[in-house]
Amino acid sequence: MMSISEKVNAEEIQSLARDLQLIRNQMQTVSSQASEYGITIEALENQDSERPVYRSLGNILLEVEDRESLKSELVGAKESLDEHLKRLIEREANLREQYASTVELFENG
Repeated sequence: MMSISEKVNAEEIQSLARDLQLIRNQMQTVSSQASEYGITIEALENQDSERPVYRSLGNILLEVEDRESLKSELVGAKESLDEHLKRLIEREANLREQYASTVELFENG
């Protein structure tokens, strides 16, 4: 039979493992979104300036008149996602360290 302190540690380990999985899922989502913005920015830059560009607004597409404004908006959104991803990576590293030390304490405790 496990003591109360061992149960708490096992629960802590499980909780940290769940947190790590959630962070990894968030990292994957944010990374995918940032990548999509990057592809969109590149496509906008390579699009012939004589051809119209559209943006989705709800269920309709609207022609964009100010490409530079759109590009600036897209770049800003991508930068925000990149910063968020950076924070998630730092959080994941901290959680991994916390997980490793908790497992070590559990195994040696």
